[in-house]
Amino acid sequence: METTATFDARDTGRANGSLSPRYRYIPNGNANGSNQGGKTRVSYFYDDDVSAIYFGKNHYMKPQRMTLTHDLVLAYQLDECFDMYEPRLATDEEIKQFHVSDYVDFLRCVTPDNQYIFRDALERYNIGDDCPIFTDVYKFCRISAGGSLEAARRINADKSDIAINWSGGLHHAKKTEASGFCYINDIVLSIMELLRYHARVLYIDIDVHHGDGVQDAFIKTNRVMTVSFHRYGPMQGGGDFFPGTGAIGDNGLGEGKHYAINVPLKAGMDDASYLELFKTVMDEVMVKYNPGAVVLQCGADSLGGDRLGNFCLSIAGHGECVAHMKRKGVPLVVLGGGGYTIRNVARAWANETALLCNAKLPNDIPPHQYYNFYGPDHKLHPRLADPRTRNENSARDLQRIKEHVFEQLRRIAHAPSVQMHHPPPSFDVRSEEGDAAALEALQASVADMRNRIRTGPAFGMRSHGTGVGEWYDDEADQDDQGGGEDDPMDMDEDK
Repeated sequence: METTATFDARDTGRANGSLSPRYRYIPNGNANGSNQGGKTRVSYFYDDDVSAIYFGKNHYMKPQRMTLTHDLVLAYQLDECFDMYEPRLATDEEIKQFHVSDYVDFLRCVTPDNQYIFRDALERYNIGDDCPIFTDVYKFCRISAGGSLEAARRINADKSDIAINWSGGLHHAKKTEASGFCYINDIVLSIMELLRYHARVLYIDIDVHHGDGVQDAFIKTNRVMTVSFHRYGPMQGGGDFFPGTGAIGDNGLGEGKHYAINVPLKAGMDDASYLELFKTVMDEVMVKYNPGAVVLQCGADSLGGDRLGNFCLSIAGHGECVAHMKRKGVPLVVLGGGGYTIRNVARAWANETALLCNAKLPNDIPPHQYYNFYGPDHKLHPRLADPRTRNENSARDLQRIKEHVFEQLRRIAHAPSVQMHHPPPSFDVRSEEGDAAALEALQASVADMRNRIRTGPAFGMRSHGTGVGEWYDDEADQDDQGGGEDDPMDMDEDK
């Protein structure tokens, strides 16, 4: 039986001394809405195998951003503030609760070497440049889905107030196909798990792209409300911004009419405009819908300077959205999502981990294995957006959006009442502690991470066989300079 390894990071010890106060997190008081004397119970899920995943030469999606995030979280010693878990991989049966069996079986069987056999299926399941077949593609899906399912189960069991899985948040995947770098929709699976115990679940998406896969999954139900803040409309070079959905009038079907809320925005959205809109809309949503649990997708491609996004949010501005929802005191699952300037993704998600743990981080990034990635300033809060970038969203545009959302919410007379029955048994029948072998392996892994962090900025790259360029997102991203078609480590620049 597969198990979840768990341990209390406070018991791991710090044999070589503590971090300099200059780099250490600062406790920021007690949390609202907790049920342990004011202390928020935070669970954090991470699987180090994600750093071995390689989408291919020059692909925008770089799972190594989760490793950068995790090591930055550990460098600030935030693991003292939460319970850390290595989630087990999601099973086929769990994934098939939403996705069709044929598609799941295809992902489980296909490899880069045998994909020619599945030529018809590749087209049917939308496999191509955006969603290629790579080594361990299905394992990547199982890691993402496993963490998000476990996060929901911690909430359902009232063992956590907040559960974090930065490897999740893959919001474009559909029931029968891949889309937008996403193969399995871990968010839908997590919400389905939450619905076993909660009459209403609220989904919020602050990725620069519309959360189309999640909206589609729950378009006909009033038990899930989806709220997506995203870029929408034509681009300067032609075509519509991906995925081209999420118009303001797209608001649900049948019993789900008015329960899909879309906030379509233009390029250049800045902190002041975004936060005023976000807080105004979400405050009204929380009053009208009164969810039992919230799932928050924190796509970091809405940050300024992202390789694919074109908003201008700062690390602090993006984080304030997370902090605002935390202050509501409703059980909260927090997931990752997009984000393609990976050093800024790590900054944002480490900062948001701290906010969720009632901690404040110093602006100086601590010396650790990946310290040089944050140069030349080595700050947590650098200026991300070009100050010359114009916010194309006028005050009138934003006011119209608010008025439309308020009118939509007005048509929801009250939070829908749902007769709840005894929940069906979960696939998760493991003991909380997990088996001793998995626990020992996780503790050894964290001890190794701690050892790397103590070595300071003179770092050595993890060697998992991924392209060296996977750890960069600027001019150093040179995966396509290698020799062979499947040789990401060959960095001969003469070729």
